[in-house]
Amino acid sequence: MSGRVVETEAYPPGDASGHAYRGRTASNQTLFLDRGFAYVYFIYGTSYMLNVTAEEPGVGAGVLLRAIEPLQGINLMKCFRKTDKLRDLARGPGRLAAALQIDKRLDGVDLCAEGPLWLGTAVRETAHILTTVRIGITREVRRRLRFFEADSPFVSGRSTTA
Repeated sequence: MSGRVVETEAYPPGDASGHAYRGRTASNQTLFLDRGFAYVYFIYGTSYMLNVTAEEPGVGAGVLLRAIEPLQGINLMKCFRKTDKLRDLARGPGRLAAALQIDKRLDGVDLCAEGPLWLGTAVRETAHILTTVRIGITREVRRRLRFFEADSPFVSGRSTTA
């Protein structure tokens, strides 16, 4: 299975809405690895989320993958998500994880190395990127740290730049 990343949210060092804000714990220690590792966590008792670590070792920061455009293995993603709606397969971080069968077993995987999950080179040029405030947070809500591809039907939430 594969897809193009079309939406992300950044959680830089010191961000009160990020999982690293209160320091390293047993549940977030992966977030403090070097750049390019998977930080997978379970939220709301229903969904896994995938972040990419984004700082040097010991500094907690990440980028949440919010949505992908499905490219390969679409029928398998449809089975995992129990839907035939292409647009909804991986539109939103919980759906993305479900479509790609991402769970805690992939926490700590090096996304820059060959393995069960990795980030590759873009298959085509990226369209114009827009920014907005992040979705579903209660702290530092005015920070414009959500990035998404303009006009992509696979983007989650509101697509305005407001």
